[in-house]
Amino acid sequence: MLKLVIGDRNYSSWSLRPWLAIKQAKLPFEEIFIRLRETGTKAAIFKYSPSGKVPCLIDGDTVVWESLAICEYLAESEPSLWPADRRARAEARSVCAEMHSGFGALRQNLPMQISASKPYEERNAEVKADLARIVKIWESCRARFAAGGPFLFGPFTIADAMYAPVVWRFVTYAVDAPAASRAWLDTMCALPAMQEWRAAALAEK
Repeated sequence: MLKLVIGDRNYSSWSLRPWLAIKQAKLPFEEIFIRLRETGTKAAIFKYSPSGKVPCLIDGDTVVWESLAICEYLAESEPSLWPADRRARAEARSVCAEMHSGFGALRQNLPMQISASKPYEERNAEVKADLARIVKIWESCRARFAAGGPFLFGPFTIADAMYAPVVWRFVTYAVDAPAASRAWLDTMCALPAMQEWRAAALAEK
């Protein structure tokens, strides 16, 4: 059985991404939870992950680390995690890669903290630019793929998983969004898997 090593649900945005993908794909897995920022955390993670970071996927003697790489690995077992159309699939991979490597100002200034409510958190120009770019991605996807379903590319894909932590940021920091993006945000918040993650995050001490 697959094993997925994750960190605190309240803070670990990188853990949420493959966890949500594997849940939506309905692939059986064992969850290994490691508390972050504690004495012994690094050593505990190194037992599973060569990078010393979470998340990490273990499939027998195969070890995959980094959220996007894990999602790609899962898609080899469940191809529906990517759009069926080749051009849409290329775009989905592009927006995923952009999220994986970009939006540093958003990460630094508006970290994922599901249990918090910070509607008046200050947003500098760099953060505003990141938010505007993210909304532009969402609006573009929903304008062209809405007929296929309620997610960014119609059906649920890795793109939705990669932007899932931003969903909770929009909630925590009360970020406004236009109608199409708001509808997608509401759809994501209502997902049973997202609600399960949130409930566990709120229960963490």
